[in-house]
Amino acid sequence: MKKRLVLSLLTMMTLTVMHAQTDNKTQIETLIKDLYFEGWMTGDTAKVGKAMHATCHLKYFRDNTFNDISRADYLSRFKPQARKEGVEGRIISLDVTGNIASAKCELETPKALFTDYFNLIKTDAGWFIVDKISTRTDK
Repeated sequence: MKKRLVLSLLTMMTLTVMHAQTDNKTQIETLIKDLYFEGWMTGDTAKVGKAMHATCHLKYFRDNTFNDISRADYLSRFKPQARKEGVEGRIISLDVTGNIASAKCELETPKALFTDYFNLIKTDAGWFIVDKISTRTDK
């Protein structure tokens, strides 16, 4: 009887943890696809900004120069536009541990492929991108 009770409790705990992980992954995928990708593709700074924590920075290396851009500077570079044909965003991988996560994403345009790595954290207000590193490969 005790073994069955212990087994039942362990099964319930495992299912609860698995559900929480699935729920977190779904929330992160929604944040990246519906806010970040869609905002990036249409120049909607409200969407991109909602995905990024106020302390978020973008870092990249180009033309022998390391660049570290604040969230405000990054958002100021967007201009509203119609969603262009041939632009696609995809999540390549996603790893979640508790209230932190890492995602590898690609944004592909007819001229370039951007590969982004996001570090994310879950706060009382939800998931946010807190750090982004990026590279660009011209086609």
